[in-house]
Amino acid sequence: MNKIIILGSGMAGLGAAYHLRENGVEAKIYERNSYHGGNAASFKNEGFTFDVGPHISFTKNEVIQELWAVAVNNKYETFDVSVNNLWKKHWIKHPAQTNLYGLPEDLVVSIIEEFIATKTNKKQKIKSFKDWLYAGFGETFAENFPMKYGHKFHTTTADNMSIDWVGPRVYQPDIKEVLKGALSPTTKDVHYITHFRYPTKGGYMSFLKNFKEDSDITYKHEVIEIDNNMKQLTFSNTTTLEYDNLISSLPLPELIPMIKNTPKKVLTAVSKLACSTCVIVNLGIDRADISEAHWSYFYDDEIIFTRLSFPHMQAKSNAPDGCGSIQAEIYFSNKYKPLKKNPDEFIDDTIKDLKECGLIKKEDTILFKEAKIIPYANVIFDHDRAKNLAIVHNYLDEIGIQYCGRYGEWAYIWTDESFLSGEKAASKVLKEIKS
Repeated sequence: MNKIIILGSGMAGLGAAYHLRENGVEAKIYERNSYHGGNAASFKNEGFTFDVGPHISFTKNEVIQELWAVAVNNKYETFDVSVNNLWKKHWIKHPAQTNLYGLPEDLVVSIIEEFIATKTNKKQKIKSFKDWLYAGFGETFAENFPMKYGHKFHTTTADNMSIDWVGPRVYQPDIKEVLKGALSPTTKDVHYITHFRYPTKGGYMSFLKNFKEDSDITYKHEVIEIDNNMKQLTFSNTTTLEYDNLISSLPLPELIPMIKNTPKKVLTAVSKLACSTCVIVNLGIDRADISEAHWSYFYDDEIIFTRLSFPHMQAKSNAPDGCGSIQAEIYFSNKYKPLKKNPDEFIDDTIKDLKECGLIKKEDTILFKEAKIIPYANVIFDHDRAKNLAIVHNYLDEIGIQYCGRYGEWAYIWTDESFLSGEKAASKVLKEIKS
């Protein structure tokens, strides 16, 4: 029988192991951490549960829905999503393009005027995300909203980004929706997420419970070298392991340099792939009525965080009785905005800005606070991505190493898509075995 090794026990790695198992083939997973889940892991401290970054399940894939439900014995919460924005001290519903009510009159007039003009303007060649926004919304809206937020989130400018990632993420309304949202505070919900599920207990990680228990996982094993000619892995503890088929969910910038005799062209290409690093600041306070929204977007540069989520609103078990929790995201990237401070240094600034926004009150007591780094947060779709990713993926295809997950695919995919990505990589291995 073929010896199949999977690197990483996150969504993609567990998805690969599950698919192999469903087809009667066993695999071994090697994980460098002492826990499974990768960026979908959850941790409990002093009564507060926080995920590694904000996670919810909004998949429409019925198979995944059922798998997740079974994993938690059908004990999950279901919510109609509530999302808002803060722009220059104006709280508005999300998305901003259909919820302009209450913003400065001159701004709203300019946005509507330009939006109407886009419908009759001569079609332009779209070369960047900036071009796409200008063509679809006009300059005023583009520059005040998606370009401002996008710069904070992606750490680079809209003219430096492609539109390969956009999909349903930026809603494109018709003129009636824009006008109604400018005249009325009550609008139709048009966010691409309408409702979501979240485990009743244990954090988002609970959705992985069955997959972890059914998989053969060896923890605290970090790969430092891959000899694909000899089909051998070397770990940081100096042990070696042979394999017949290898599936990796590791980030490409970590995987590629580990492979012996990788061509310089491929090493150069992988070094040009960009992603953001996220500092998350987790706070627990002695009050639950913090926000009506499940998460909020922040456009202004003077506010340190880009997005907030409120874990206690997803499951009561995420915080002690009567308490609330806040998770703030602050973005950096080695390529465009290097992180130069210790994560803990962002805690006080986050608290200060939360007070400025009115989300933490003077009389609130902060019961818990911590800061963590997510080294690989979101793939940055700059103009270097497509051509360099093709070089890297072609190389891996040639040498027969399968890749999966957000950082193996190097794509803007969600957790359910990461699981399916692992299944896809496993399918390639099964096909190879059968041939």
